[in-house]
Amino acid sequence: MNAAPLRIGILGITGRMGQLLAQAVPLAGAILAGGIGRSGDLAALAAACDVVIDFTTAGAVRGHAAVLAAAGTGWVLGTTGLSDDDERLVNLAASRVAVFTATNFSPGVNLVLALAERLGASLAPDTHDAEILEMHHRQKIDAPSGTAISLGHAVARGRGVDFASVRQSGRDGNTGPRETGAIGIASLRGGQIVGSHSALFTSATEQITLTHHALDRRIFADGAVQAALWLAGKPPGRYGMRDLLGF
Repeated sequence: MNAAPLRIGILGITGRMGQLLAQAVPLAGAILAGGIGRSGDLAALAAACDVVIDFTTAGAVRGHAAVLAAAGTGWVLGTTGLSDDDERLVNLAASRVAVFTATNFSPGVNLVLALAERLGASLAPDTHDAEILEMHHRQKIDAPSGTAISLGHAVARGRGVDFASVRQSGRDGNTGPRETGAIGIASLRGGQIVGSHSALFTSATEQITLTHHALDRRIFADGAVQAALWLAGKPPGRYGMRDLLGF
């Protein structure tokens, strides 16, 4: 007997990503069990779903975490700009249900993250300066992007340091010489750029650049739906793209 199709709900279904997710769910062989926009009965939706996909806002995470954990519903979370307290609540929910989090659901981006960590480990900070650059559409409300921050963390992990201790953001004015070992991060906004991320390693004699350009938001929707399918039936815990992709 074949297993019943996965029932997926969408938080933020009226938004741009929500609409793409609504199209992607049935194409992946799952059931679109419903969705809510800025208002709606989350508890009722959670009860009707096996997994919900959430691309809303950081301010909504607190309420979502509590309701989904109480309902026992799996949670695929793609919201960025989370505070330390938000992360604590996500981890608390993950002690009760399966939670899949990612700053970017593109397989290509996650390969770039793995390569950035490898380069961070291989290229010494006293010879190669590391910089992260990202550009997004003019409507994006958080900066730097979650993916850019993940790139910074990847380079820092490769170097065996804490990203917060070496991060330099938004340089302006008389900043003085660049500090050895710093990881710079800069954001650009304009037009309708879906997402562009680069990690640059520059020495006195060479530059190595890892770049990913997202050309269509469907890459994120398709990746999130694949994450939901993968998450089904998993025990409580926090999972990510490396678990899904196997690297």
